[in-house]
Amino acid sequence: MTRKILIAALLMPILQTPCQAQTNEIFAPNIKTLNVRVNDNWDLPPVMMLGSNDYVEISFDEMSHAYHTYRYRITHCNEDWTVSSLLDIDFLEGFNDNEIEYYATSFNTTTDYTHYSFTLPNEYVSLKASGNYKIEVYDEENPDEILLSACLYVLDHKVNTYSRVSSNTDIDTNVSHQQVEITVNMIDGFSVRQPQRELKVNVMQNRRADNMVSGITPTFIGANHVKYEHVRDLIFPAGNEYRRFEVLNEDDPMMGVSSIDYFEPYYHVTLYEDSPRVNYDYDQDQDGIFIVRNNYAQDNDTEADYMLVHFTLKTDGPVSDGDVYLSGAFTYNRFDRTTRMHYNPQTRSYESVQRLKQGIYNYMYLVKPDSGQVPENLIEGNFYETENEYMIFIYYRPFGERYDRLIGFSRINS
Repeated sequence: MTRKILIAALLMPILQTPCQAQTNEIFAPNIKTLNVRVNDNWDLPPVMMLGSNDYVEISFDEMSHAYHTYRYRITHCNEDWTVSSLLDIDFLEGFNDNEIEYYATSFNTTTDYTHYSFTLPNEYVSLKASGNYKIEVYDEENPDEILLSACLYVLDHKVNTYSRVSSNTDIDTNVSHQQVEITVNMIDGFSVRQPQRELKVNVMQNRRADNMVSGITPTFIGANHVKYEHVRDLIFPAGNEYRRFEVLNEDDPMMGVSSIDYFEPYYHVTLYEDSPRVNYDYDQDQDGIFIVRNNYAQDNDTEADYMLVHFTLKTDGPVSDGDVYLSGAFTYNRFDRTTRMHYNPQTRSYESVQRLKQGIYNYMYLVKPDSGQVPENLIEGNFYETENEYMIFIYYRPFGERYDRLIGFSRINS
């Protein structure tokens, strides 16, 4: 496939499809770079402590300088991201459906865009119940079309969660898997009558929704603690370290970048050609995260430019039983035509072009089988040495309660 065809496919409108959000999602082709940042820290997961001074900033870019009146609605969700039965008055202090008041146009960039952002809590609304929250943004002129949804968690700390990651698993030892073990300790007189029914545990590897584990049952129940040990579902393929590249200015190709060229109207960033990995490749990655940054900018939000980034994966031939996809936080865990790589028989390579804002990016190549199963590390391999981030969410719903309370959270790196 030629470069022009790839660019045309990239810029085509994206059809909106309904889905249950578990991570951030963008549904409109004119919206880019959705970020959910807690306490202005790019590394923190989107978890806020109930009743604390924590705050979250939700931001995104609209790819023009035309002003839009954007509004956001807040929905409280159960642990599986279905809408809970709570009314607005049950989980909100203030008003739902508010206008996004802050915006700023891009400055000194080849691509025009407008940066929008808002924080929670704010003078109009705050969150007063624990659990999962989905924030949907829409244009005031078309309230039925959701442009994006951002997900965050509100924690009411009732249990301490201790976790351990081991390469000595119930499948293999120091080969290709990692196993998570969890102990949940009740605190401050908090008690759970029926942990096997009232507690729900979700575990995510590198903040990926596609391989999240849920629905596990305790293997030991004590007077004030619960354990999840030797649980087969808590064995994860270890994968490999994320690949990385940096585009921090227009003049100097940096990590992972072969060249930067300007072909009006876009900068084109060509990454070094990748190939399937047969060994563990140590690197100090960020477990899939991306960070917007321009070394020359006073304000990264409005001065970082957009560029077309060209990915190339050299293979011996096409994958026979599935499609190859780009994966990383910048893809929002999407496995659709926007992240699917196209095989070029002339170069015997998989190719993709992504329109990305300048910064630091982590990515990897995953194969999604034709059977629709969880994407696999057929390109990257699985190696027990890989450093992965695991996030553990503990939910509680006693008999008669109307929603899942988030009472425990921890994250651990293998």
